[in-house]
Parts: sequence; structure tokens; C-alpha cells
Amino acid sequence: MHKFLIHKQGDHVGVATTDINAGENIIGVYMDTDTSIEVLAKDSIPLGHKIAVANVDENGHVIEYGLPIGYAPEGFHLGDYVHTHNIRTLRW
Repeated sequence: MHKFLIHKQGDHVGVATTDINAGENIIGVYMDTDTSIEVLAKDSIPLGHKIAVANVDENGHVIEYGLPIGYAPEGFHLGDYVHTHNIRTLRW
């Protein structure tokens, strides 16, 4: 059973549909293609928060819904918890 959803192929993050424990191997489903991905969660991720499904370089744009939603000042890696500590908005 999946524990997170990814809106579109090419997105860098998925959204937890249940609490995720650090060290847990979890399945995510791409909503646009119904394909899945398995990820090792490096951190605990609360319901509704984001998990990295791709590596993002330092200062790289973060893609969700097929669009840039922010940038990652220090970058992040597959399985990382993605939240306000490692992503900034592009709006200001």
C-alpha cells in the first residue's frame, strides 16, 4: 500500500498520505500515470508533508504539480523530509 502521492511525473516531491517513520521503505504513486516508486525515508515525515522523490541541487528549483514551487538553498536528496527548513518560496 502507498504512503505518499506524487502529482506528476517529473515532480521532485510527494505528499505523505499517512505518517512516515525514518528508515521505512515506502511506496509512492504518481497520480498522473498510476506508476509507483519505492523510497527509503531518511527522516520522519508527518501526514500532509513532503518527501523528496528526486535529488535537487543547491539552489535548484523544486517542482510540484509540474511547476516550480520554490528552491532548495542547500539542496536535498531522495527520501529527505522537505519543508520550511530546506525549501524557500520563489514568490519573494
